[in-house]
Amino acid sequence: MSFEVVEEHTNNLLGRREAKLVVHHEGAGTPDRLTVRKLASEHFKAQLDRVFVRSIATRTGGSSATCMVEIYTDEKAAGIVPAYLKNRMLPKDQRVAKVKKEAEPKPAAPAPKPAAEKKAEAKPAPEKKIETKPAAAKEAKAAPKEEKPAAKEAKPAKPEKAKT
Repeated sequence: MSFEVVEEHTNNLLGRREAKLVVHHEGAGTPDRLTVRKLASEHFKAQLDRVFVRSIATRTGGSSATCMVEIYTDEKAAGIVPAYLKNRMLPKDQRVAKVKKEAEPKPAAPAPKPAAEKKAEAKPAPEKKIETKPAAAKEAKAAPKEEKPAAKEAKPAKPEKAKT
């Protein structure tokens, strides 16, 4: 398995180097994150706990994977890496399962009522609301519109001036 660095960028604000690697894996499946992490750690001469693999992508049927890797300068800078990404870097047997948040226990559901009690509890008919509009608004709508003249009257022809 071989690889090449396609792109490398230093992000001073976040204290890391960002690299794009192409890992060639002829005759084998897409490499896992641990393998890519070890390759990047050896190449960039960084400690393994400061190297994080953001993504690995292989085209269908392809034999090379494009990997995005982040190499942090120190432990403090690596503190911004999200917990889910740190969890991905661990071997499968050491990963922490997704924990669902249980804020409050759910209240017990009320016991179902017998059919006889359901019929006894008849729902009242919904009341119809009648909307009333102000009288002024009704009168304004009922006012007749001004009539437009059907056709404009033709202007009389100008008298011609006699030439002298």
